[in-house]
Parts: sequence; C-alpha cells; structure tokens
Amino acid sequence: MSENELTTGDFTDRNEPFAIFADWLNEAQTSEINDPNAMALATVDEEGLPNVRMVLLKGFDHHGFVFYTNFESQKGREILGQKKAALCFHWKSLRRQVRVRGPVEIVADDEADAYFQSRPRGSRIGAWASKQSRPLESRFALEKAVAEFTARYALGEIPRPPHWSGFRIRPTSIEFWKDGKFRLHDRIEFHRPDPASGHWDKVRMYP
Repeated sequence: MSENELTTGDFTDRNEPFAIFADWLNEAQTSEINDPNAMALATVDEEGLPNVRMVLLKGFDHHGFVFYTNFESQKGREILGQKKAALCFHWKSLRRQVRVRGPVEIVADDEADAYFQSRPRGSRIGAWASKQSRPLESRFALEKAVAEFTARYALGEIPRPPHWSGFRIRPTSIEFWKDGKFRLHDRIEFHRPDPASGHWDKVRMYP
C-alpha cells in the first residue's frame, strides 16, 4: 500500500476535522512552493453577488480560522455586513482541497494587537497608508502616503490602525477532498449546526 493510500485511509476514518486539517496543512508546508496557508475567501455583497479572493490563514484552533484585513476594504465591508463567509484551501502538490463555511466574528483586540506587532515594520506602515479597495489616483500617491506614515512613526512601536483587525470563521461545515483515480475522489464532510458545539456529524459524499 502506498503512502498516499495510507494517508487517505487515515483521513476518512478520523472524526476530528481540526486535527485532520492540522495534519494536511503541516504536509502542505513541506510540499507547496509558495504560501501553503493561502486560501480563497468568498463573501457576498449587499446585492447578494459573491466575491472571492486569495488571503492568508494566520491561525486556527478549535474555535475557527483566522485572517486579518482592513475592515474598510471590500471584503471587510462585506463580512461586516453579512457576518458569514467561506474558505477554500487547494494544495495542488498533494491533490487535496478543504472547504470551510460558517459565521464570522471579529477577533479580540489583544489578539489583533499581538499579531499586528509581529508583522514586518513595512507591513505595519502599509496598513496605515493603504486605503484598501478604493480608487488610487496614482502610484505616487501611495508612495507619498507610505513616506508620510514612515515619518510619523519613525520611532517606537507602530499602533494598530482602528480599521485593521482580524476575522475568525467559526465553521458549521468542513469538507475534505482528496483526488482519486478515475475521478472517484474521497470526500468527507463534517457538519455542526451550532458553531459553539464540539460535536460534528460526519458523512461521506459522492465524488
């Protein structure tokens, strides 16, 4: 039996989705060339039209999946308006995919502060300088804003902007997909109606 077959069996027989995700992400970190924590984030605007873009997962635990953004950006406004979102991880090197859906909450201020201070100084300046998702008259205007905030925060710590924080998706469903021969893939879905519940229902899905 091959290593891939062993892994497939392990994942379909297990009953704790966050533990499976942790193992898959760990494997992706050794096989993906760039950004194994990259994920497609899907949101819905006020007209009901979907939007999707790539963002980076910055943390996860049994409470959910965390990423950070400018709350005044398009995705920030849409999440604050709808309080729900979906994620998709795709690791091409492993031929695996994970889909996540659920309500969204804002992370605690101390959690956001700690992550913000862990970022490179230039990224913290950028969080102040960029009016994310809004029209930019020229590249020079952005560079000027960066220079202004660099001068303003030349010494000491750079505070977290009030419009910049994190979101946590608390999943009501997590689906694991692994490529199979002749497109007979393995699909296992974990579902819980209540995001605060520790109990998951598990079902195998047709590929």
